[in-house]
Amino acid sequence: MDNPFKIITDAFQPEYRVNLSIQGLDGTIMLTLSNAQGVVAKRLISAQQRNDPKRLARLIDSVRFGIAIEQGSSAVELLTAMTERDRTMRPRPQWLGEQPSLAVGI
Repeated sequence: MDNPFKIITDAFQPEYRVNLSIQGLDGTIMLTLSNAQGVVAKRLISAQQRNDPKRLARLIDSVRFGIAIEQGSSAVELLTAMTERDRTMRPRPQWLGEQPSLAVGI
């Protein structure tokens, strides 16, 4: 996995100033995003979230979603876009395989 700190920083720059600070001995960090008007978002990130690519991607989406809602964007449109992206990235379950579909006739 790439450096999670770089992934987080790249996800929000150049729109926001990104500050990551250590919050605890357990590896928790605080993400603070700010712009010229001040702090836009703060989020605690656990070591587990930071070190799991899928959880990290969801966390980034969640922060973006929160910012968009605060700025007046449509929650429904944002959730639809995030869900569609998630669906296209999800691999087909192996148990489905390449089996032909069942056709029943009477």
